[in-house]
Amino acid sequence: MKPTLLTIAFLLCGLTAAVQAQSPNAGKKMLLRHAVLFKFKDSSSPAEVKQVEDAFRALPKQIKAVKSFEWGTNNSPENLNQGFTHCFFVTFASEADREVYLPHPAHKAFVEVLKPHLDKVLVLDYWSKK
Repeated sequence: MKPTLLTIAFLLCGLTAAVQAQSPNAGKKMLLRHAVLFKFKDSSSPAEVKQVEDAFRALPKQIKAVKSFEWGTNNSPENLNQGFTHCFFVTFASEADREVYLPHPAHKAFVEVLKPHLDKVLVLDYWSKK
């Protein structure tokens, strides 16, 4: 007996559901967010801070595991930033992608540019939820 198109479609749907059931974030379109906040040393010049900004902004082109990237400087009127001035927001599709990013040579080179100017850092990783 030759399978019909409808039978094949049902089989494919069942197979897709089985595969998705094995993935913890299946069907949720959740993304892994990596938020990094910097407080720079008072001794760091604007040119040195810009060098750090430029080095961080270059990472997405160097590391394919980065799904998206954005950054900005604090402009909150609440004065609750505790000296943190810069926020960099890196998005990954998976924890495996983050595991590629963190030890990547380009990321390590960026950290070397950052170190002489860093007073404090705050890093928070989370799975996005809507």
